[in-house]
Amino acid sequence: MFSARFNAVWRHYRYTVLNQPAAVPLLAATTWHVAPPLDLWAMQLGCDPLIGEHDFTSFCRKPKLVAGQPPRSMTRRVMEATWRRYRYTVLNQPVPVPLLAATTWHVPSPLNLWAMQLACDPLIGEHDFASFCRRPKVAEGEAPKSLTRRVLEADWTTIDSDYGELLRFEIRANAFCHQMVRSIVGTLVDVGRGRRRAGDMRAILAARSRQAASAPAPPHALCLWDVGY
Repeated sequence: MFSARFNAVWRHYRYTVLNQPAAVPLLAATTWHVAPPLDLWAMQLGCDPLIGEHDFTSFCRKPKLVAGQPPRSMTRRVMEATWRRYRYTVLNQPVPVPLLAATTWHVPSPLNLWAMQLACDPLIGEHDFASFCRRPKVAEGEAPKSLTRRVLEADWTTIDSDYGELLRFEIRANAFCHQMVRSIVGTLVDVGRGRRRAGDMRAILAARSRQAASAPAPPHALCLWDVGY
């Protein structure tokens, strides 16, 4: 984004990492291949201290000094995201598709899409999502961290593909806690299977207990799709 004087007001950078054991030659020029498994949640948590205005000398190569001029400031301001959007994709058909195994959760039993959509309604708004989150560790003497989040959108849609019909869950919120999206998806899929009723979602939220919700959905079908600033 630029001001009237063509000075950049902010800049948005992206960096892509391929996190799997085998390298992909076609992606060698555009990604950093990291073979060992990465803890995405820990990496996201490590981003929090960067938000705001700080002296980033520890992360910057110091510019060359010009005689007679003072050293340049390394203070920069990192803007905080106002919302994030996640996508989760389910392949709902009897036969798995090997080409989609890395990016979708294969659920062979029929799912009731209408019930899953109905169960999304109680998620909208500001709630304590303790039933869907892994509680963060708290140091001795510290107050427990709030698991209250504000969900702006949550819905299921069908996506036509060359390999059959896919079910896509999208959720947008001001922030998320650990395993929140996957736990919500696991519970919603149980609604679609008939193991739970759509009306159970309010009670699960109110319980504020991890035992009230279903097991988290597998992590490989989850994708951080969009971030708003």
